[in-house]
Amino acid sequence: MKTSDGERPATAWGRNELDDPHSNASKARKVRDMFSAIARSYDLNNRLHSLWMDVGWRRLAVRMAAVKPGDEVLDVACGTGDLSQAFATMTPAARVVGSDFTPAMLDLARVKQRRQAPKGASRLSYVEADAQSLPFPDASFDVVSIAFGIRNVQDPTRAFSEFARVLRPAGRLVVLEFDTPRLAPVRWFNDFYAGRVMPVTATVISGDRSGAYSYLPKSVRTFLSRDALIEAIVSAGFMAPKVRELSMGICCCYGTSLANRPERP
Repeated sequence: MKTSDGERPATAWGRNELDDPHSNASKARKVRDMFSAIARSYDLNNRLHSLWMDVGWRRLAVRMAAVKPGDEVLDVACGTGDLSQAFATMTPAARVVGSDFTPAMLDLARVKQRRQAPKGASRLSYVEADAQSLPFPDASFDVVSIAFGIRNVQDPTRAFSEFARVLRPAGRLVVLEFDTPRLAPVRWFNDFYAGRVMPVTATVISGDRSGAYSYLPKSVRTFLSRDALIEAIVSAGFMAPKVRELSMGICCCYGTSLANRPERP
């Protein structure tokens, strides 16, 4: 992908930065640059490399959110808007807001919204926002969701605290994220496919030079373990989440509700 001035974006991730990308002090900027570079081919690569399973994963996340008539939903790190649109079309939500840190992704989300004109489109809007500092008042939403985005946040614990802040009492949180399969044959296959095959084919399809598809498998491998992610969610003021393994543990869906609102410092 080229930028508006015709120049290819600079490399976001060097090879020597990928041993532990989550500890990189410039992670937030690099993630934004990376997603800006791959935005136009993002949906195609998602569908092809998940064998279209990502559509079902998002549908399950919507069902786990148990949206009721009149609920207001915030979909954080919404990317090109797939999960946001699923909430708008599959649920009786009164309002769905998709937020993302990368303007290029939001531009595509808005284009898809106009082209597809889904049922519920009038209830859907998009806002540029950092998951760690959401531009919404306290207790603004009944549901917060984030799909494959929490590992891209500079400080996930800070983001979970923000999710708790903007949720109303008993509000629900749904987190969809990749995991390490526990069954050895599945884990070996996934490591080979995600670590060796996908980076090559996705880079060819996207023409990417940012290092995005080298970062993505590394970011999964070096992210919080399932237990550590659950601990971060609970520490932010949520109940212990229900965890649903998907596709033999390739990813997990975490569903929980706000327990006691954390005290503000």
